[in-house]
Amino acid sequence: MASTTVCKNAIHAPQSVLHLLARLHKQSFEQEEILKRPDGGYNVISDTLKSDPANTEAKRNEIMLDKFIALDADKAALVYSLIRATGALNVVEAGTSFGVSTIYLALAVGQNAEAAGKTSAQAKVMATEFESSKATQARKYWREAGSSVEPWIDLREGDLLQTLKGDLPVIDFVLLDIWTPMVVPTLELLEPHFRPGTLLVADNTVTSASGYQDFFKRISAPGSGYRTLTLPYSGGLELVTYWPKA
Repeated sequence: MASTTVCKNAIHAPQSVLHLLARLHKQSFEQEEILKRPDGGYNVISDTLKSDPANTEAKRNEIMLDKFIALDADKAALVYSLIRATGALNVVEAGTSFGVSTIYLALAVGQNAEAAGKTSAQAKVMATEFESSKATQARKYWREAGSSVEPWIDLREGDLLQTLKGDLPVIDFVLLDIWTPMVVPTLELLEPHFRPGTLLVADNTVTSASGYQDFFKRISAPGSGYRTLTLPYSGGLELVTYWPKA
């Protein structure tokens, strides 16, 4: 079952931010429970895939337009901890939605930057969102979160295969939480900017295993430089490290 309780002992954040996260996780959970009903959105998408495959993406986008589908709270706490522990300063989030997980990423990057004496010009979460309505709402939540979050986010609105084409630093960490057909193109776009030890986390790799087939084929290929571990979180969570040959 998805975790909706903010892991307060794992995260250093102002109380106002913790309260905001709790509220947003609750909203996301309530939406997802409706999607899971027999007549809910997930089954509608599945039925469309069978009856009208060409229209599946459009139907999915229509249904998900106002949905959070936020990263589970325990997964988000892990991602925060990984970023803090590795000192990551440059993070890419592929799939921002309403920006809940972005808050965790920005907290971690901001705290790493402050510890390293870096400014917000030298450390960023490069967040990506295709839907303008979601991007607008995400900005409102980040503004509400305040100075521990908002200054550390560079939101790139539009098709991420275009918005991430340029102006990228060396990337320390990537969160892949997008429609699975976009995962491999995103990986191939970002990989030239990876360093030895770059970490990637991909969500729902067990429940969406069929959609991740090309991703696993890509990272398991001889000489790819990737090492991967499936973590036992709800739906599966993949922890991938990049160690190219010297």
